[in-house]
Amino acid sequence: MKPAATAAVLFLAACSSGGAKQEAAAPPPPACSGATFEGASFTHCLADPARHTIHMVLGPSGKPPYRSLSQLAVDRPGKNHAVAFAMNGGMFDQDGQPIGYYVESGVRGHKLNTNEGWGNFHLQPNGVFYGDAAGNWSVRATASFAKTVSNRPDFGTQSGPMLVIDGKLHPKIDPDGESKKLRNGVGVDRQGRAHFVISDEPVSFGKLARYFRDALKCSNALFLDGSVSSLWDPEHGRVDGGPPLGPLIVVEKAAKGTR
Repeated sequence: MKPAATAAVLFLAACSSGGAKQEAAAPPPPACSGATFEGASFTHCLADPARHTIHMVLGPSGKPPYRSLSQLAVDRPGKNHAVAFAMNGGMFDQDGQPIGYYVESGVRGHKLNTNEGWGNFHLQPNGVFYGDAAGNWSVRATASFAKTVSNRPDFGTQSGPMLVIDGKLHPKIDPDGESKKLRNGVGVDRQGRAHFVISDEPVSFGKLARYFRDALKCSNALFLDGSVSSLWDPEHGRVDGGPPLGPLIVVEKAAKGTR
């Protein structure tokens, strides 16, 4: 091979190698993105155990609850990992305190609620979203959680109703009922990833449930709230405001090796 040709080959190889390194070093895609399902607009946020950790947050230690995602953003300690996104998650009373099972950093703030009553929370079965610091996350119906989970998780929040139960839609949810509101929920797929969804427009319980089952392939999914549904998505500059909130789910950018 002639010297000029050899130099050209080496130059191309170097460019190719540099391109490969650039591609390998490319940042992961944003956690949150827009989606459409059955003609409705949603925002879908994905938490991956390989890249994220999940925490429950109510408020500063020994102080009242934050009551908003904007207050959480302002008060969040700088030493913590960067936030991928955060969402309200779990039913609460007028003071913002959880009315169902709640665990933050391994400390239980409220016991499992199996009482009967009115409203979405008591549309049985309701359920629990929970997990540990190793990235094992699950959604279970409350009765199943009470029966099978003996060790306290690192985080947990109870809400209701369940949207999807072992691959089937909640039996008391209409396919497309008249009640349409901004709603959010969480489901876990077979790969152990947690899918957080908030509707960008009013939707029915049925449509939200089908989105989790049919589009996101979550065999279990839990309704988190309606009307007050809110998202903090730092990467896109979104911080929802609105009525006061209660428990907050914070998803941090942290790989398993940094847990």
